[in-house]
Amino acid sequence: METKPQTKSGSNRLEYLDWVRGLGAAVMLQGHVFQSYLKPELKEGGPYLLSQFLGGMPPALFLFLTGVTLAFLMDSTERKGVAPVERVTTSLRRAAYLFGLAFAFRLQLWIFGIPAPWQDLFRVDVLNCMGFSIAALSAMALFRTAERIRLCAVLGLAIAFGSPLISQIDWSGVPWLVRAYLIPDYNFFGIFPWGAYLAFGMSAGSIIRTVSPDAIERCMQWAAVLGGALILACQYFANAPYRIYAKSEFWLNSPAQILTKLGVTLLLLAFAFLWTRYGAKPGWSWVRQFGTTSLLVYWVHIELIYGRASGLWKGNLNVAQTAGAAVIVVLLMLAISLVKTNRERLKAMLQEMVAPAVFAAGCGPVQAPAAKTAGVTGPPRWRPAPTRR
Repeated sequence: METKPQTKSGSNRLEYLDWVRGLGAAVMLQGHVFQSYLKPELKEGGPYLLSQFLGGMPPALFLFLTGVTLAFLMDSTERKGVAPVERVTTSLRRAAYLFGLAFAFRLQLWIFGIPAPWQDLFRVDVLNCMGFSIAALSAMALFRTAERIRLCAVLGLAIAFGSPLISQIDWSGVPWLVRAYLIPDYNFFGIFPWGAYLAFGMSAGSIIRTVSPDAIERCMQWAAVLGGALILACQYFANAPYRIYAKSEFWLNSPAQILTKLGVTLLLLAFAFLWTRYGAKPGWSWVRQFGTTSLLVYWVHIELIYGRASGLWKGNLNVAQTAGAAVIVVLLMLAISLVKTNRERLKAMLQEMVAPAVFAAGCGPVQAPAAKTAGVTGPPRWRPAPTRR
């Protein structure tokens, strides 16, 4: 089998990471369309349950990939000889950037949704979880990349297995905003359990940075094996007659659910690596296109699907109509993504189209010079004749 000579794009981005991120964006879009547009009485059927089952994967994928890129950042600053404290500060700046994006996102939604309760400004979404988790794990920058592999894996397991215990604590005396950032909740993205995916991503990103380019394919094979083993083991223990915890909900705080999603993520990562190296044709890919603009797609689609612009379709479509709406939304988001990445080219094309029209409007019609007569070229007709004295 012939191997492609490169697995990176021109901007030095790893193609398979963009592919996984883009797939997550596409799955997210269909899940949100079904959640918003489908009639309430149809939400007990198989199509909706399948849509939401798949739609539960994108947040885990995004957090995992955020952890991978954070590990890349920590490794890069370490290789440059940056002091440990400064490496931590760099990670905290990344967390502050994501917090800023999260607040700007909620502010825009709140303004567009006026009248809306002020608490919506502080709703803990996946961007907030990214910022908080990065801040909480920024101390990992104090360690070397090889050490972060096992440390972040242990932290991820600690968050996963500690989530049911966190849920059993009485948090009634704690402000609601603090609870939203910490404890498992169906309506918020608390660090328990969602921060586990970012920690696991940091471990995976550190592995990618420590292995040689020749060994990355073998590394992905082991990722696939580990992912499959996690899925099988978690399904076995989830159906076992005995329980480790006094109280645990599979879809809320169960370690089995968290590690199952981690297994699926590892399988997707390995598949994306093999696909971009052996299967995909060179050139443009709509999946990778989504991956390179996932933040824009996330930002725009929330207002489009849940905002007032979709008021006529919310809760009014059947399954076939909702599936068609999902296709339309995916194509629309793809068009917006293409506009973003090709904005300079589009700007140049518009200037080429507009400039002649503006010139003609200001100077009148441009005509060719008069034909030569007896070797003398006449003046252009639009040029005013010289004034006689």
